[in-house]
Amino acid sequence: MSAVWKHFKVSEKEAKTAVCRHCSAELSRGGASAKTYSTSSLIYHLKSRHPEHHAEYEKDTAAATATAAAKRKVAPSPRTPTPSVADFLEKAKKFANDSAKAKGITKRIMEFIALDDQPFSVVEDVGFRRLIDHIEPRYTIPSRRHFSDVCLPEMYNVVSTNVHELLATDIAALSFTTDIWSSDVSPTSMLSLTAQWIDTDFKLQKIVLHSQEFRGSHTAVAISEAFANMFDTWRIDRSKVHAVVSDNARNMAKAMEDSNLKGIRCMAHTIQLAVNEGLLSQRSIADVIAIGRKIVGHFKHSPLAYARLQSIQEQFGMPQKRFQQDVSTRWNSTYYMLESLFAQKRVLATYIADHDLPATFTAYQWVLIENVLSLLAPFEQITKEISSSDASVADVIPLLAALKRLLNKEAETDHGVKTTKSALLEAVSSRFSQADSEPLYCIATVLDPRYKDHYLDVGKKMRTREMIQAELDLGKPLGGDGQVMHSAGDENSAESKRARTTDEPRTVSLSDMFDEILQENNPFARQRTSSTAQQLDGYLSEVPIPRSNNPLEFWRTNQGRFPDLAQMARRYLSAPCTSTDSERLFSAASHVIDEKRNRLSCEKAEKQLFIKKNLPLFLKK
Repeated sequence: MSAVWKHFKVSEKEAKTAVCRHCSAELSRGGASAKTYSTSSLIYHLKSRHPEHHAEYEKDTAAATATAAAKRKVAPSPRTPTPSVADFLEKAKKFANDSAKAKGITKRIMEFIALDDQPFSVVEDVGFRRLIDHIEPRYTIPSRRHFSDVCLPEMYNVVSTNVHELLATDIAALSFTTDIWSSDVSPTSMLSLTAQWIDTDFKLQKIVLHSQEFRGSHTAVAISEAFANMFDTWRIDRSKVHAVVSDNARNMAKAMEDSNLKGIRCMAHTIQLAVNEGLLSQRSIADVIAIGRKIVGHFKHSPLAYARLQSIQEQFGMPQKRFQQDVSTRWNSTYYMLESLFAQKRVLATYIADHDLPATFTAYQWVLIENVLSLLAPFEQITKEISSSDASVADVIPLLAALKRLLNKEAETDHGVKTTKSALLEAVSSRFSQADSEPLYCIATVLDPRYKDHYLDVGKKMRTREMIQAELDLGKPLGGDGQVMHSAGDENSAESKRARTTDEPRTVSLSDMFDEILQENNPFARQRTSSTAQQLDGYLSEVPIPRSNNPLEFWRTNQGRFPDLAQMARRYLSAPCTSTDSERLFSAASHVIDEKRNRLSCEKAEKQLFIKKNLPLFLKK
């Protein structure tokens, strides 16, 4: 904008007239439209009538011109030499296979295959090859055989080395999950092993160690031998193995026992068994589930029926949703099926007015469905909580205590489901009868600052406190029976084992009494016991933190106040309460070994899964 407008303004009466700000004189802008307006008459008016303001105008105009010129001023660029024919040929030349650029692109393609569950044949797909050729025409894509036989093992070795280095860090205790999976598209079974621990910064770390082929009969002996081989492969110190979480299969339980490993039954799997047992106890609910399966199956197998259903959903202004199909091995899938049917109650009522269904619900059964959903809602909430990535065995006792108390209370929605409610309570109490007596669960619960000892009865509080104090004082982890564990190198381990297994009382000598008196009067021993007892008293005297808080963050912040308890928490809070990590691993396996890759060898599938799950831990941010 011209600097002259500092001294003029456009007339409010007519746009083609300007008004002087100094004398209010009205001047023509020299045209009939905006395109023909000029400022010549305005500048002349300033020069003849207001010389001092004209001088100011000229000064402003000169400054604006200098500023614009400075902005337009660009340093002269060096003259670019004209490229020769040789330069053009060099730029069009293909990369050598061993060049750094070609190796870098090949590495990224291998990462793409592993991380995104792509088949090796993707490198032969027309669209993919056109994309790479457009991005970098000088790159030649290797064959699928090169990626599967060369690139995959190389990347596996790199990630494996990183995992070995990670396992060699300061780890207080390792906890594992395991499971066995059989493919639907190939005669393949795989055994998994995932590990997790709490590092020195009190962060939960997780890795996948194995998803190896598991041939032959799935006996306890075979599973035990596979565990021994997997631990040896990763050079895992058995004294650092805290717990192994698996399903409730007898062969798994026996394998844990034969391997001298502390086995934990998957809480989610146990709840599955308890809910199935409770739901099937009442005939009316079993009938409702059977009808629901028929209705869902009808719409699943009839495109015409589903199209009619969508039309009715549109009429009611409801989102177009399919009914959920339940799976017998997942109780919550039955819950989701009933929930999806109940949400479409009005739609189904309209549908059956004009069309047939293989079965329908009565008015009483609709009420029953609503009450069943209300009854199963807490189980669904618990299943989600224990399946989260940060759930631990410390959650088991508090969640069971809250669930059993809820099932003991009467509610308005109990009509028609009282038998099932009682059966669920009985099934939960029976299948988790040993949970609040298991030292691993009790100690983990107390060491979780969200719960402490508030969910244990008086007797178990005292017993758990004694076990924690014993481990703190002796500096050794407790076994499954609450006794102090002895390492293989302990000189007294054999003698201690004989003392625990024999019925004959040990003969006490006079020299033993000297040692006992010296131990009692050892000031360092007293100081240590007193210090750890004070830590435990101080920790338990404080109010538990909210359930929504992270217990590991509490220990990271308060490890200076409770140093011995914090290190003990690293061990006991490392154990998960479900084998969800192994199940998720095999969910990924079903994408790797699918109908398009049903001939992929188990060795290559294992390496691809290993890279997929562990590579993100080591990728540069």
